[in-house]
Amino acid sequence: MTHLAQYLVGGLATGSLYALVALGVVLLYRSSRVLNFAHGDIATLGTFVAFTLIGRKLPFSLAVTGGLAAAALVGALFFFLVLRPAKEASLLGKIVLPLGLALVLSGIVQVVWGTDTLVFPFPLSDIRVYRFGQVVISETNLGTIIIGIVLMTLLYVLVQGTKVGLAMRAVAQSADAAQALGIPARRIYALTWGLAAALGGAAGVLLAPVVYLDPFMMLDPFLKGFAAAVMGGMDSLPGAVLGGFLLGIAESVFAGYVSFKFKTTMAFAVIILVLLVRPEGLLGRVYHRRV
Repeated sequence: MTHLAQYLVGGLATGSLYALVALGVVLLYRSSRVLNFAHGDIATLGTFVAFTLIGRKLPFSLAVTGGLAAAALVGALFFFLVLRPAKEASLLGKIVLPLGLALVLSGIVQVVWGTDTLVFPFPLSDIRVYRFGQVVISETNLGTIIIGIVLMTLLYVLVQGTKVGLAMRAVAQSADAAQALGIPARRIYALTWGLAAALGGAAGVLLAPVVYLDPFMMLDPFLKGFAAAVMGGMDSLPGAVLGGFLLGIAESVFAGYVSFKFKTTMAFAVIILVLLVRPEGLLGRVYHRRV
């Protein structure tokens, strides 16, 4: 049982990162019906901006805020400058546009910061540990879990308990109807894109101290976050959180008891099994088409 509890704790830390990424994916899909394949690259750019600001001797909190603001700005500008003018694009076009942004951002990061692996300064230590009975958790993992839960809670409060959140939900239901009621739909779309990008940037900042900083560090977390969003339900924010934590725990337990090499394969196998039982995801809504 001690080993299982240890694996569960490790899975919670990883799952919180997956959940943050999945929340960003679901936010955009709910509002814009766009799968943002540049989500990981925007997060990487924001993390590198934070790294640069830390190097300029800014306090860590201000540097991270600047990095998240940069990611949010890129997301909002992409909506205003690219997606909004191309609103009549086909489904394939709405897939290609984010892919193009991903390639552009990846190139910018490599040109500006290079391709070498960098060490991201972080106030929490991966060496300092805490003991809860027989379970040991590093300060970094504990901080990741706490920060992740705090950010998820703040997002829930924003979406469910504020006028801005009400406007976001209204636009997601029907942008035309929301606009007819006086809601600035375009601004809400831009806010949603910026908020989703900032969530991805937060995941990047929490991940960088563990895997080190490089232009491709968010590739695997983005794929896992996207998979968690699909598993939880692409229209469900709670489903994104549930999918992220379940995926992180499943990976950790499988790696501990079976094989570390094949944990990614196992994760996607679990998702396939879930979707075979519930094609709409764990907490997704079932859509009925009238004929």
